Amino acid sequence: MSKQNCRMAALQMVSGPRVAENLAVAGRLVEEAVAQGAQLLVLPEYFPIISAADADRVRASETFGHGPIQSWLVETAQRHGIWLVAGSIPLATSSTDKMRNASLVYNPAGECVQRYDKVHLFGFRKGEECYDEASFIEAGDRVAAVDTPFGRIALSICYDLRFPELYRALAPVDLILVPAAFTETTGRAHWEILLRARAIENQCYLLAVGQGGTHESGRMTHGNSMIVDPWGEILDRKLKGPGVVIADLDHQRIADIRESLPALAHRKL
Repeated sequence: MSKQNCRMAALQMVSGPRVAENLAVAGRLVEEAVAQGAQLLVLPEYFPIISAADADRVRASETFGHGPIQSWLVETAQRHGIWLVAGSIPLATSSTDKMRNASLVYNPAGECVQRYDKVHLFGFRKGEECYDEASFIEAGDRVAAVDTPFGRIALSICYDLRFPELYRALAPVDLILVPAAFTETTGRAHWEILLRARAIENQCYLLAVGQGGTHESGRMTHGNSMIVDPWGEILDRKLKGPGVVIADLDHQRIADIRESLPALAHRKL
């Protein structure tokens, strides 16, 4: 089957602690992107909820296939006839004090056609800033990609970006997705460098969509959502605040770069 070019959109948010309010904001961003012709739309990590306490996300977790967040995703994909990726939502586990951080892909019929649970769990400590995702998240145990009319898409979430072997395990792909809630500290230092490197080394497009700004809890996320082409060029970006980042995926661009510099074909390991 021939692959179609498409217009893709990253929907940057600054989510708060109330799920209904976050879904309303996400809905407005979806409408804005659809009005610009977007066919594949991607929401950031934790788009339904970010609060001061990790336990709040655990309490908001849904059983896979059921719950108001997933119902909203189904209805939104169907209503607009789009491919919609929930960058991540909290899903329930057998443990009452842990969750899965899961990315879900919906087709235009509202069917969930792929699920990826975040494999690499973030741990960071610098001064008073401290994060330990393993304390409330159960790690996934497999990588995942999804085949769409627009090509093969690799799924990942936030901290996964630092592990290039994840993407190599899925290569070749046409597009890498990196929904995130990168901290301002680590994002300012490494975010753009890592994103462009992943696009260049895999010779594919990369869509990175972040939480971007100061949240109600006081947390600062880096934002800087962007779409990068296979040569490492940034096609569109947004630094902070809610908004839409949009660009076209062009399969001829991928083919031309892979033909002129066949690095993927030269791999030895």
